[in-house]
Amino acid sequence: MKIAALIARIIMGLIFVIFGLNGFLDFIKGPLPTGLAGQFVGALIQSHYVWLVAGTQVIGGALVLIGRYVPLGLTLLAAVIVNIDAFHILMSPHLNQSAMAILVTICWIIAFIPVRQHFSCLFVQRI
Repeated sequence: MKIAALIARIIMGLIFVIFGLNGFLDFIKGPLPTGLAGQFVGALIQSHYVWLVAGTQVIGGALVLIGRYVPLGLTLLAAVIVNIDAFHILMSPHLNQSAMAILVTICWIIAFIPVRQHFSCLFVQRI
C-alpha cells in the first residue's frame, strides 16, 4: 500500500503543480467549454478567482509531491477536487472530459489512506 500511495501522491502532485502553474502562465492552450460551463470558467478568469484556485493547486500539489506536510497538502487539494468534481457532474457531465477529475479523485483517496490517522480528530463527536 505504501508504494501505491507514493505513486498516487506523485501523479496527483504533478497534475496539480502543472495545471496550477498553467493558471498563471497559460502554457496549455485549449478552447473554453460551451454553455453554462463556459460562462462559469469565463467568470473565474475575468474575476481573477482562477489565480486563487491555481495557487492552491500549486501549493497543495507541491506539498504532496515533496512529501512534507502531506495531510495539509491533501486538505488543500480536497477542496479543489470537490469543486472540480462538482463542476464536471453539474456543468460538464461528459465522461470523456471527466477522466482527469476521476483520476485525481482516486489518487487522493489512495494517498489519504496512509495518513488518515492525522484526520481522526475531525471525526470525534463533542458533547
